[in-house]
Amino acid sequence: MPHANPQHETAFLTLPKGAEYLGLSPNTLYVWRHRRQGPPSFRMGRRVMYRVSALDQWVRDQEMSDSRSNAALNPLTQRPQRREKSSR
Repeated sequence: MPHANPQHETAFLTLPKGAEYLGLSPNTLYVWRHRRQGPPSFRMGRRVMYRVSALDQWVRDQEMSDSRSNAALNPLTQRPQRREKSSR
């Protein structure tokens, strides 16, 4: 059996396949799209499509915006801020 060629892998996924790729329910992805949240999507004819590379980038962005995955955002690693004295 020949090995899969990366050039011939699917570049776009439908909403149900995109949800499966992300490990989400299709309803969650549908609601996010309706609310203009979640990964970027577009219409190809009548079908809602997701670019696989955009899904991967969206996941990376989610990881970097979470303080548990990004030490630079972790409030426990930040120096405490001093309060300014009020001028009463």
